[in-house]
Amino acid sequence: MTISIRSSFAFTTEAPIDALLQFAVADIPEQKLLSCRTGLTDAARCARIPAQEDIGERVWVRANGRFEVQHEAQVEIQRQVIELSSLKQLEPHQMPAAPVKYLFDSRYCQADQFQSFVGDQFEGTAGGERVQAIRDWVAEKFTYAPGSSDASTTAHDSFIERRGICRDYAHMVVTLARASVIPARFVACYAPDVTPQDFHAVAEVFLHDPESEGGGTWQLVDATDMAKPDEIVKIGVGRDAADVSFLTSFGMVDLCEKVVQVLRD
Repeated sequence: MTISIRSSFAFTTEAPIDALLQFAVADIPEQKLLSCRTGLTDAARCARIPAQEDIGERVWVRANGRFEVQHEAQVEIQRQVIELSSLKQLEPHQMPAAPVKYLFDSRYCQADQFQSFVGDQFEGTAGGERVQAIRDWVAEKFTYAPGSSDASTTAHDSFIERRGICRDYAHMVVTLARASVIPARFVACYAPDVTPQDFHAVAEVFLHDPESEGGGTWQLVDATDMAKPDEIVKIGVGRDAADVSFLTSFGMVDLCEKVVQVLRD
């Protein structure tokens, strides 16, 4: 599957500020980058740095006034997608080092608060079956409602409100998976069926796969039903949305434009 992406955004500042940007398609083995072009407003400082897990990159900029970003890419998805229900759960003592940090609470995903809930709600399931049950529960119980949440909304807030946008769905899946002792992380991405077109977010869980290096495999999960694993284009991963925002500013900014277009070729 080949996917073409065009994204752009612009923000303004009233004084010089530092901003950390993460918007570019990640060049990683599971998605082959066929072409890429990025345009940035000239800045006093611009530095590219690796993103978390070396999936994608971030860009530090020193912005003053209006700053614009344009990004175009074409990517071929080469991801191995495995039926979730066929994958078992790794016991904590069996886990390699890398996914362990994704068992713990983070800013938006307070998994400890949901241990009793997952034990009752998803009793009798484990591993991939548990993840599938979590995905189905979130998809059934939540209403997709743009404007119903903001940058301060946590998984606990979303659990109470039972509504949100893609980041809230992803936070909920991540939280319930971690509460089930399954490593889970937040994925910023592009996907062609996201409506309205925008940056998207899904969850990714680490499950047992004896044929994979390290004994496990990361598998994508989207409870919004707007993105298929074999059509998701990763930008980056993190503990939650705080780690992979397309724009993190260290000072006041006004986001004045944002356009995303994702198409199947």
